[in-house]
Amino acid sequence: MSTDDNSVAVTPASPEISLKEKWWRIMDTWKVGIIPLPLFLLAGALIAIDCLGGKLPSDIVVMVATLAFFGFACGEFGKRLPIVGKLGAAAICATFIPSALVYYGLLPDVVVESTTKFYKSTNILYLYICCIIVGSIMSMNRTTLIQGFLRIFFPMLCGEIVGMLTGMGVGMALGMEPFQIFFFIILPIMAGGVGEGAIPLSIGYAALLHMDQGVALGRVLPMVMLGSLTAIIISGCLNQLGKRYPHLTGEGQLMPERDNEVGQGSSTPTFSGKTDVTTFASGVLLAVLLYMLGMMGHKLIGLPAPVGMLFLAVLVKLFHGVSPRILEGSQVVYKFFQTSVTYPILFAVGVAITPWQELVNAFTLTNLIVIISTVSALVTTGFFVGKKIGMYPIDVAIISCCQSGQGGTGDVAILTAGNRMCLMPFAQIATRIGGAINVSLSLLVLGNFIV
Repeated sequence: MSTDDNSVAVTPASPEISLKEKWWRIMDTWKVGIIPLPLFLLAGALIAIDCLGGKLPSDIVVMVATLAFFGFACGEFGKRLPIVGKLGAAAICATFIPSALVYYGLLPDVVVESTTKFYKSTNILYLYICCIIVGSIMSMNRTTLIQGFLRIFFPMLCGEIVGMLTGMGVGMALGMEPFQIFFFIILPIMAGGVGEGAIPLSIGYAALLHMDQGVALGRVLPMVMLGSLTAIIISGCLNQLGKRYPHLTGEGQLMPERDNEVGQGSSTPTFSGKTDVTTFASGVLLAVLLYMLGMMGHKLIGLPAPVGMLFLAVLVKLFHGVSPRILEGSQVVYKFFQTSVTYPILFAVGVAITPWQELVNAFTLTNLIVIISTVSALVTTGFFVGKKIGMYPIDVAIISCCQSGQGGTGDVAILTAGNRMCLMPFAQIATRIGGAINVSLSLLVLGNFIV
């Protein structure tokens, strides 16, 4: 290094990282899920102190920390498992590990009580679903949106038919009775979950077959859960298949966009990342109000509130019902709930409404073979039919997985495993409308068969 006579030679000093910067680096790089490790440890310590005191408040402030701590811990554990970590294990672990911990008494009673009370009293799952549905719809291309809704029914119908026939064939080959195969294994799988599927089925079976509703529900519910578990695993495999063969997937888009549609058929702004707080709040309020309208529709015509909200959101999108600024706010809301709320929600579901013993009791070899065959045939049919009619086959197949999901909670887990949360509107159609049709028609047939 050259210097003149009046200058002082300066050697570049090696930059020393201050203690403050080291702390900041730990905060920014070491994380459990989305939670910085120091905050994660602090949350665990505070929860432990409350548990040792014998009381964990179920108010929203404490439960945000509690669900985040346990949810992201379970999700992170699933992600780090070898091989299966890339096949949807995070969603499975976030749902079923809490259920097992509750059953074996390994989760403190105060955590179980507070989580269950919070989940059932707040209906937070519906806030999550409505923000995901509205946000994903507002982010879609208008032309692709309407074409996707019109086309998705055909692969869904073909998948159900092939899935039912395959399940019946496999079950009969294993020596099972056709009546038991269809009404107590296949139909529960495709019934649309627990609230809209298993419970109405158990009520119908109790009335038509003269059996106790609790007994009927005990036989139906495990099939719903095992079908959903199978769908979660298949969805994770499909996600990996899409990474290996990118031409088979639209990464959450059902149909390719034509060149003349790009930039013309959509009013959705490009996400800028600069949405202010008031716009974000407007996006949340839009989702909540549409859900309230869906609830009114449910009281008037019986349509499930999430489905009514879904159709209303589509109309708002198609007829430019809100400004581009609010559309972007809805997109930010969607991204927030997808990244920050999914695993806490799955943990709450596992603790509050996932019975581990019933799941274990249904783990018989014949049941598993019939369930895996049914769901695999349904999804495979959706894959090839979707490809045949010009849709992305992997994304259509993931929607087909939702036809055998555990209702709204199953949709969340399946789409999380498949990394396709933006498909939630189509998943709700597959789960709720498809499930309602299956249950209604099957109970009608059963009633006529008995008479």
